[in-house]
Amino acid sequence: MDVEVLSRIQFAFTVAFHYIYPPLSIGLGLNMVIMEGLYLRTKDPAYERLARFWTRIFALTFGIGVATGIVMEFEFGTNWATYSRYVGDIFGSALAAEGIFAFALESGFLGVLLFGWNRVSPRVHFIATLGVWLGSMFSAVWIVVANSWQQTPAGYHVVGEGMQARAEITDFWAMVFNPSSVDRLSHVWIGAFLAGSFLIMSVHAYYLLKGRHLRLSKKAFKIALIVATVASLAQLFTGHRSADGVSKNQPAKLAAMEGHYDCLGVADMYLFGWVDDETQEVYGLKVPGGLSFLIHGDFNSTVTGLNAFDRNDRPGQVNAVFQFYHLMVIIGMTLIGLTLLAAIFWIRGTLFEQRWLLKVFVFAVILPQIANQVGWFAAEMGRQPWVVYGLLRTSDALSKAVTANQVWFSLILFTIIYSLLFVLFVYLLNKKIKHGPDDGEMIDKRPRQRQIAEVYAS
Repeated sequence: MDVEVLSRIQFAFTVAFHYIYPPLSIGLGLNMVIMEGLYLRTKDPAYERLARFWTRIFALTFGIGVATGIVMEFEFGTNWATYSRYVGDIFGSALAAEGIFAFALESGFLGVLLFGWNRVSPRVHFIATLGVWLGSMFSAVWIVVANSWQQTPAGYHVVGEGMQARAEITDFWAMVFNPSSVDRLSHVWIGAFLAGSFLIMSVHAYYLLKGRHLRLSKKAFKIALIVATVASLAQLFTGHRSADGVSKNQPAKLAAMEGHYDCLGVADMYLFGWVDDETQEVYGLKVPGGLSFLIHGDFNSTVTGLNAFDRNDRPGQVNAVFQFYHLMVIIGMTLIGLTLLAAIFWIRGTLFEQRWLLKVFVFAVILPQIANQVGWFAAEMGRQPWVVYGLLRTSDALSKAVTANQVWFSLILFTIIYSLLFVLFVYLLNKKIKHGPDDGEMIDKRPRQRQIAEVYAS
């Protein structure tokens, strides 16, 4: 493999691994704010115990997230020097804003969040928790703004020529509110809420099935279920808004997402399928004219297809973009179905009697993570062959001094280190989950039939 392919694989690997943790931090932070808020309002110590427990897990995800994120900044300089020079003015301002408005807020309150439980009042600790959560939210703002500028550049001009060209900001707020940033940010935020909420539901569904921490787990599961239900429904709206923006600003990407080739024809919407780029055929289940309807409100409207673009100016891996996009959508609809089904059982008062559903939620923790990952894959691969859409090609963004062997070596090294970090994360997470909240409850050793009858009748 050449340097370009290896560098893309390396960056995709490091970003994908890093992106496991920030969404969890954001999602857990929101639920922790709710738990502490309920404690302040009701004075029920159960909410404080839940907040203490999830703070420990939050600290684990936050720490590994920070450690894995640093590597990407070095990769900009080592593997993507031309790209770094081109976007330096844009990224420099966005990352500086992240440091000032996000990381300073987050790190400033983090110590109080982790170590202030018995040293400050509950109200002050709640403010600290809120500050850390808002800091993580603001951090996502500036990262998404920087990435969205690559997708839909705005508020800039280009100075210099050839390989010395670079983009400079002419309007900071136009850069911040570029055509895709708001829609993509809301989509990322909600994906993070789902990741954190499904982790909480998974852990407490496990406790309920094992007869542990029953009172706390019922409260935590309900809190996370409310957040997840609202978020999953909202994700449907933000996803549509984001796709509508792609249709206007990056029509080649949208065409790849749906395998639409006709230069200007009616576009079908596929529920699932397989794209043959050679024959330009899609084999699968479709809604005729569905994409035309979603974009224009008319089943017979035309949509720009891939054949309207030169082959060198459109995504090369059409089937991969198609599969990643549709997997994200399928998981999103599954999350809506799961949360609504659980909400129905809650309304009926039988939620915690549905042991089969609790088992589903134990394993459903992986679904938001997969959706977040494949959503980013679809967005980034769909932007190709551009690293800055319409301005700088990925093939031109590489460092000229880096060889394929050097990238191979660093990729192998990163893979080993990140694998060890992931094993450490899983080990520590499992250890904290097995310990559980400090509520004094022990594993219920009564016969299963008696346990179910007494617990769920209470």
